[in-house]
Amino acid sequence: MAEQSFDLVVIGSGPGGYVAAIRAAQLGMKTAVIERENLGGICLNWGCIPTKALLRSAEVFHLMQNADAFGLKADNIAYDAKKVVERSRKVAGRLSGGVQHLLKKNKVTVIDGQGRLAGKGKVKVEKDGKAVADLSAKHIILATGARARELPGLEADGKTVWTYREAMVPEAIPKSLLVVGSGAIGIEFASFYRDMGAEVTVVEVVDRILPAEDEEIAAFAHKALEKQGMTLMTGAKVGGIKTKKGGATVSVTDAKGKDHAIDVEKVILAVGITGNVENIGLDGTKVKVEKGHVVVNEWLETGEPGVYAIGDLVGPPWLAHKASHEGIICVEKIAGLDHVEPLNTLNIPGCTYCRPQIASVGLTEAKAKAAGYELKVGRFPFIGNGKAIALGEDQGMVKTIFDAKTGELLGAHMVGAEVTELIQGFAIGKTLETTEAELMHTVFPHPTLSEMMLESTLAAYGRAIHI
Repeated sequence: MAEQSFDLVVIGSGPGGYVAAIRAAQLGMKTAVIERENLGGICLNWGCIPTKALLRSAEVFHLMQNADAFGLKADNIAYDAKKVVERSRKVAGRLSGGVQHLLKKNKVTVIDGQGRLAGKGKVKVEKDGKAVADLSAKHIILATGARARELPGLEADGKTVWTYREAMVPEAIPKSLLVVGSGAIGIEFASFYRDMGAEVTVVEVVDRILPAEDEEIAAFAHKALEKQGMTLMTGAKVGGIKTKKGGATVSVTDAKGKDHAIDVEKVILAVGITGNVENIGLDGTKVKVEKGHVVVNEWLETGEPGVYAIGDLVGPPWLAHKASHEGIICVEKIAGLDHVEPLNTLNIPGCTYCRPQIASVGLTEAKAKAAGYELKVGRFPFIGNGKAIALGEDQGMVKTIFDAKTGELLGAHMVGAEVTELIQGFAIGKTLETTEAELMHTVFPHPTLSEMMLESTLAAYGRAIHI
């Protein structure tokens, strides 16, 4: 088999891999991408995109059930679970085809198979146990992503105990389910299934849901989800899962040490992810793996010269947009571009697309205090915003955190309708190193939800107008 030579080979075509490949091609590099499954990776095919399609169906269903509040009439409201899933899969398929088109447009060679390192500057590709290609490249980027983590006694069987994959393609909506883990993935699935009518219990080992979020925002979300009928057990531990005909019995010890046996039709495991570090040729290299993830420096370089790693493979935050940005940083550094800057994770916004939505960027109030800052904190409720009231979405809050000495925006945290769209305004502000002065001098359009961003800033300095 003749060896094919490239400037760059990327193993994995998720939001990190395909973006890195396209940027490399733009910069004149002869580039190849290796993908063993679907172009676009987990995010596009089994994560970010299709889950949002499911959540959109649940949102519309919820609105239809509450049509009377808008002066509308809708009778005999129902759903077709099969069609809900079909729509989600079509959305994913459409975007996967879009990635294929973009790679072709940028003259990136796409190779179908499993890639692995095979010596300095060498990559071997196999498909179904057969050799597909031998490649050589001065630079190799590992973008193999991650998979759902399992804990001893909490293994998925794909039938009763699901990972995110099975949870996205249910044959029917279960009448009851238990979600283990209350991070973004767990809460999004809990929200989807609750809005579709399932009785939902969430078990979280930490003393609050959404552990990565600001405590005040997480507490607001906790109350909102409980009001929707969701059962949230924090400070609780799952002791084991026993499957049986028609469901499972989950042993849970609550925060007070009391044991519970909870019977449900389905269980969703959402206890984190671990990097796909196996079978990619790391043995015999200087690539270091810690806690299931590849160790890299600020330029995404591993310990092996010429080998880089990006995205979920290199650890948190496990976000598609973080992977894409890392891919661009990595490639531009390889290309020797001027003014390449390492990624500041404090400027990466995080979003959870449950109902109500949650979004944040920067330091939480607790972390800002722990870092020694003297703070000015502003809060503005959705109920004080005209657009929110008009939308029928008057429950939520925007919270901003500033350095009292310099006015620097340290963090912004939101819960409520469409906050996953609003957060980018604060993300831009963080990147531009904005202070309260610039935000106060910015004219926000009326009537919009974005006005709450200004009001929260004003509130931090005792100047809020509408509360």
